[in-house]
Formats: sequence, structure tokens, C-alpha cells
Amino acid sequence: MSSRSMISGIQSRVFRVPLEEPMQDARHGLQTHFELVTAEITTSDGQTGTGYTYTIGTGGHATKAMIDHDLAPMLIGHDADAIDQHYDEMQSRLHYVGRGGIASFAISAIDIALWDLRGKSRGLPLWKMAGGAGKTPLTYRGGVDLNYPLEKLVKSVGGYIDQGFVAVKIKVGKPDLAEDVARLHAVRERIGPAHKLMVDGNFGYDLDQAIAAAKAFEPFDLTWFEEPMEPDDFAGYGQLAKATTVPLAMGENLHTLQEFKHAFEHSSLSFIQPDASNCGGVTGFLRVAKLAEARGIPVCSHGMQELHVSLVPAVPNAGWLEVHAFQIDRYTHRPLVVENGRAVAPDEPGSGVRFNWQALEEADRA
Repeated sequence: MSSRSMISGIQSRVFRVPLEEPMQDARHGLQTHFELVTAEITTSDGQTGTGYTYTIGTGGHATKAMIDHDLAPMLIGHDADAIDQHYDEMQSRLHYVGRGGIASFAISAIDIALWDLRGKSRGLPLWKMAGGAGKTPLTYRGGVDLNYPLEKLVKSVGGYIDQGFVAVKIKVGKPDLAEDVARLHAVRERIGPAHKLMVDGNFGYDLDQAIAAAKAFEPFDLTWFEEPMEPDDFAGYGQLAKATTVPLAMGENLHTLQEFKHAFEHSSLSFIQPDASNCGGVTGFLRVAKLAEARGIPVCSHGMQELHVSLVPAVPNAGWLEVHAFQIDRYTHRPLVVENGRAVAPDEPGSGVRFNWQALEEADRA
């Protein structure tokens, strides 16, 4: 992309996409839909790049407003390929009112669109632009299933294994710890010892509860205990890590590079899980990955598998790709490809994510 390719327009949209069935975790309550916020950037030489972010049901219109009223006027007329410069400028301009939260979601959508433009201009897929270390990440299927009765939970997890997944994750955080232990016992029995098993607490515990849960979970050979406590209790994670042998993971609710630095410094994490939809897009994800690489920590993902399939394997410290229950890729022209338990990144120039706008519009009207 030449310096003459200037940003000439940015159009944003919000879609309310219903879930196939209600889902629940330990903190966010019953979820019936997600919001998809898209940003289409056009350039002076006629190119188009699409970026996006998503919410778990609230904040989509506020994100769109920030794109329309704050970011678009700042970027129009500037070089579309100056991605790092734009990223830093967006973070700086929104620091006082944002510094995470909705600002990070809006920045992410714009950043992903700029990377889509770069890839199309250079004829390169995202996995190569992001580092090119690989294109077939370790892959697990995550469920939002705390509301499932035990029989349904075991059936759903068994279905993931039958589909070829080699690792699965379930939600924990029942009021009675014994119920979580019973669910874990049933799931481990169903999937057997050869498959990987993770659990996600969605910050439903305080430190004492998290320590008790981690100790109770130790017999189940967990790959990780994800986000058991408030994500900004960095010191608390460090205390928890000392009290258990279960590896700890988090990152989906860390939105700024400074938050990730605090986590690396104080939380004794075994895995980090940035989400490109809310940590600053592709640029934010790669900056987090670089920090993690210096500490020998694998980079995993949260949600957004249709994009993260290209980012996770591209870095030297690649970890696990999550295939999330919020399957945005059902509304794209390339649903996620999984072969022999591993996902496969697309070779299409750009981000590899092209939306089926008609399907999104129909879902939004449903």
C-alpha cells in the first residue's frame, strides 16, 4: 500500500445476533445474543478493509458512536498503511475518556480493518503478516454451559470430542463447589485422560474461594484454571498461583498494554489470552504476544476464532486457539476449518474474514 492510499471514509454498523440457545457463566448472567460492530474503511484508491469487534450484549451502540464521532474524523485523510502510528494516536486521543473499555473495542475494529487493507494491498494473508511462524494452531472447544444440567453438559462435551476436538473447556463457578467437582468428574470421565481439559471461572470467585476451588480441581489434570477472580486483582493471581499446582490463565478482560504488563509482572500466569476484539485489534494482540514471548508465556485467544486462527499460530510463542460458543464465523464466507484437531488459517489476502451481510441483516431482524 503506497502512501497515496489515504483513508477516505469509515462506515460502522451494529448487528444484534441471537444465540441458538441461552448461555450462562458465573458472572454475566443468562446471555441470549451478542452484538457485532463492524467498521468498513475505504481509501482514495478504491480499496476497502473490514474490521469488527463484538460485545456480549451491551455497549455496541456506544462503540459505534466512538468510531463515528471520535476515530473516523481523526483518521480520514491519513495514510491507511501507517497502522502503528494510528494505533498509538488512537490510544493517546482516547486515553482520558477511555483507557480500555469501549475505547479499546472501537480501536480494535479500526485496527483490524487497517490490517485487512494492508493484506489485500500486499497480497498477503494475516498469518504471514503477523509473523508467519505457523498457520495451524492447537485448538480447543470452549462452552458457555454453566446453566447446563449435568447430563446435557456431558453430552455437549462429548459432541465436541466426536467433532474431532482434542481439548475442551467448561464453565465453573456453581454456588456449591461440590457441584463443580461432580461436573468435572463427569466430563473427565467422558473425554478420557488423553484429551485436554480447561475450566473458566469468569471471575466468579474471591481469593479464598479460588484457592479452595483450585485445590479441589487438582485431581482432574487441568491444562488451566481461567480467570477465577477479578482480572485486575493482579497480586491475587500471584497468591493463587503459589497455593495451587493448577496453571492459571486470563486476558480476555485486559484491554490495555499496561494491564497486560501488570499481569505479567504480578500474576504468575502460565497462559495469556488477549482478545483482538478488545485489546487493540491485531496491533494490540501482537504487542501483547511480544511481551509474553520475552517471559516464555504461550499466547492463546478468547473468542473471535475466525480472526485469531491467523494470529495465534503466527507468533513464536503460540498457545491454544479457542473455538468459542459465540460463533461469529457462521456469518462469514469461510467458517472455521479444523483438521486433525487443529484449526487452519486462511491464505486469502487480508484478515481472511469476509462477512455475509445478508445473513447478518436477517439475524438482526430475527
